[in-house]
Amino acid sequence: MLRFAPSPINDMNIENLRIAIFNYIVSKQLNEDLIVRIEDINIEQNVEGKDKEILEILNLFSIEYKSVMHQSDSLKYHQKMALQLMTQKKAYACFCSDTKLDELKKEAIKNGKPFGYDGFCESLSDETVLNTNAPFTVRIKKPEHNIKFTDLWNGDFDYKPFDVDSFIILNQDKTPTYNYACAVDDMIMDISVVIRSQEHLSNTPKQIHIRESLGYTKEIKYVHLPIISNAQTNDSTSVKYLIEEGYLPSAIANYLVLIGNQTPVEIFTLEEAISWFKIENISKNAITFDIDKLKYINKKHLETIDDMRLSKILGFADTDIGKLGKIFLEEVNTIKEIKERIAQIFAPKTSLVGFEEEFLKLKDCLIKAPFFNDYEELKNYISKQTDLKDNNLLKPLEYILTGTNDGVNISNIYPFIKNYLGEIIRW
Repeated sequence: MLRFAPSPINDMNIENLRIAIFNYIVSKQLNEDLIVRIEDINIEQNVEGKDKEILEILNLFSIEYKSVMHQSDSLKYHQKMALQLMTQKKAYACFCSDTKLDELKKEAIKNGKPFGYDGFCESLSDETVLNTNAPFTVRIKKPEHNIKFTDLWNGDFDYKPFDVDSFIILNQDKTPTYNYACAVDDMIMDISVVIRSQEHLSNTPKQIHIRESLGYTKEIKYVHLPIISNAQTNDSTSVKYLIEEGYLPSAIANYLVLIGNQTPVEIFTLEEAISWFKIENISKNAITFDIDKLKYINKKHLETIDDMRLSKILGFADTDIGKLGKIFLEEVNTIKEIKERIAQIFAPKTSLVGFEEEFLKLKDCLIKAPFFNDYEELKNYISKQTDLKDNNLLKPLEYILTGTNDGVNISNIYPFIKNYLGEIIRW
C-alpha cells in the first residue's frame, strides 16, 4: 500500500502533484493500492473545501486511488495508542510550560548545542503525575539504540538517540502531533513504501521510533526526493493556476516526471511512463521550475491532441475549430492563448480606425454574399462588389474575419471559419 498525504491548507502546488504522480506510478508498477490521506489534524490551519479541491485535481490528472481517509477520523486510534505507550512506560506526561521550553532552547543556542529536552518530567512518579492538576503533553521516551534505515534514493542513514530525543506525540488538547499521527496512520494502513519530499527526511527516524515503540516491526521503505526549489514561493507553481492558464494536465504531468530525471523520450503520457519509470534515475541535483520548458511540452501535447477533443476543450464541438486551434500553435502555447485568439475572431466588430468607410462597405457586402468554399473566391467577389483593392480591401477584411491586423494568413484560417461567417460578421 502506498499513500499520498496532502494537507488541506493551501492550493496544491507542483511539488505536491509531483509526489502524487510518483506514488501513483510506483503503486501501478508494484501492483499495490494507492490511498489518499488528507492530513487535517491541524484544524486551525485547514481551509474549507481544499480537501475536495485536491481530489478534483487528482481526478483531473487521472491519478487513480483506492480510497480517501481524513486523518482527523483516526483521533481515537492516536489517543488509544498513546495511552498504550504510557501504560508501557514508553511515553510520559510532560507538564513543562512553553516558557521553560523556550529557556532550554535559548540555553542550547547560547552553548552552541542542538536543543534537546532535558527529560525532567520523565522521572516524575505516578503519584506526582496523578496529583498534578495542570495541562500536560505526552512525550515519547527517546530511543535506547540508533535508528537505522535505508532510503531507496538517498542510501543508508544512522541516527543516534540524541538525534531523535524525547519528543511530543500528543498536544495539551490531546490531538496528535504530525510525526505521531503520520507514524500511527502508516502503521494502521499497512503502508509499504513512502515517497515524499526531502524536507521530511528528518521526520523519518522519529516515525520509525514511534512504530517500533508500538511493537510494529514491518519495514517501510522510504524515498525522499529533492524539492522543486521555487515551488513553495512562486504563485505560478499552483496547479490550479496552471490549469487556469491553459496548460493541459497531460503536459504538466509529463513535465513533472521529466525534470531532474532520465527518461527514454521527452514527450510522453503518464500511462506510458509507468512502463519505464525508475525512481533511482532521478537526479540528486537541485530542480527549478521552468515555465518555458512547460510551455514547450504543452505545445507538443496540444499538437498531438485529437481535433475534436481540442475543440471541446475550447468550448465547441467541431473538428474544424480543433484544427483552427492548432494553427495558432505557431504563435502560442496554451489553451488560454488559443481561446483568446478564437475569441478575437468571434468578437463583434463595429469599426476600424483609418478604414471606417471601407469597413462598413465590406461588412455590408459580407452579410449579403453567397457562400464561398475558397477564400480567394470570396475576396475576389467582395473586391468586385465594393471596388476596394489592396490595403483598403485587405486591412478591414482581415480585421472583420480575424479580429486583428497583425498579418494573419487568412487563407490558412478560412477553411475552418467559413461555416461560421454568419456569427463572425454580425453587427
